[in-house]
Amino acid sequence: MKTTFYMSLLLAGLHAVAHGQLPPNHHNGHDPDEPKHHMHHRVEAIACLKLVPNNADFAFQFFKEVTLEAPNKNIFFSPVSISTAFAMLALGARSTTQTQILEGLAFNLTEIQEKEIHEGFHNLIHMLSHPESGVQLNMGNAIFLTEKLKPLKKFLDDAKVLYQLEAFSTDFYNPTEAEKQINDYIERKTHGKITDLVKDMDPQTVMLLASFVFFKGNWEKPFKPEHTEEREFFVDAETTVKVPMMHQTGRFDFYFDEELSCTVVRLHYNGSATAFLVLPPKGKMKQLEQALVKETVRKWSDHLFQSLLSLYLPKFSISGSYEIMNTLSKMGIVDVFTDQADLSGITGTPDLKVSKVVHKAALDVDERGTEAAAATAAEILTLSLPPTIEFNHPFLMLIFDRDTNSTLFIGKIVNPTITS
Repeated sequence: MKTTFYMSLLLAGLHAVAHGQLPPNHHNGHDPDEPKHHMHHRVEAIACLKLVPNNADFAFQFFKEVTLEAPNKNIFFSPVSISTAFAMLALGARSTTQTQILEGLAFNLTEIQEKEIHEGFHNLIHMLSHPESGVQLNMGNAIFLTEKLKPLKKFLDDAKVLYQLEAFSTDFYNPTEAEKQINDYIERKTHGKITDLVKDMDPQTVMLLASFVFFKGNWEKPFKPEHTEEREFFVDAETTVKVPMMHQTGRFDFYFDEELSCTVVRLHYNGSATAFLVLPPKGKMKQLEQALVKETVRKWSDHLFQSLLSLYLPKFSISGSYEIMNTLSKMGIVDVFTDQADLSGITGTPDLKVSKVVHKAALDVDERGTEAAAATAAEILTLSLPPTIEFNHPFLMLIFDRDTNSTLFIGKIVNPTITS
């Protein structure tokens, strides 16, 4: 009988609040007086760019699985948080268990070595946790261990170096106390955004792994609160809700995908984060979900052009909470959740398995932003009215980090008045 290792994977995603134009070279934000830093940054970027295609494949595959499980519900999760936690777990996995985890994360092990994967995640965490400016993004991992369980020094050392792991001793025999310790830690790390991550803890738990991401961004070009007004949002053919709808007229990165009949608008945050808002025709979300692969997003990115628009976007807060063992099992990560698990790289003995995986993410979208420099030129509006794009029925929101090309969050907003 394997000892169950209750693994909690959590994430806080925050504050979509943004618009602006991508500068001709967004790396110009680096300080020219720090060539060493610049060089180091570039080396890190190259290491983590190796992970980009695989992480994107994992992100969209996971999204498809989750939408199948909850077809008409809001969805919000952080693929990069899930990938990071399981890549770290792979450090302590051996044999088939390790292969399944890495292949389930969409890595082809004939093309990329395990060592390169861990180095890539190390650099990714470092770059995301030290953004150049404007965006607040904290990533981290923590492990809570029963006194009896003595992890191998090598695992702890490697996980600390590669994944910024923090380790804590926890008395799981006192579940109330253990829950409080873990939830307080997560709440603190996510600035109060993620609360009560774990509940009803099993006193037999020997180890809990938590992974978190906290994101707060300000729109490069904020919406003016006085332009926000209540308007209708069409959830489905039978349901209409009232939402506070933000509005601004200006030049936006825009593309209409004729193949999928969907409208794409890109808004930038200050710093390196960017949001893609994707609006399919009413009732055609399924078609868009099925077409969501990295090549589709790349096509949108390549075809965006500046266009004068009157843009309406709901102000909303959503969160997603998922038990994701089932989803990951469908994606080929199976043994780690069964008595076949081999996590002997963590403790030296193969008597651990993962019993539970919880992922929680939250997002706020509102008007806030930091005004650009005072010498901004007034938008020159043509006399004819610009086309109106109103996100007033279910749409997708994808948040990327431009420096690392990482998919930070994927959201499907079906009903912006439902917060969880």
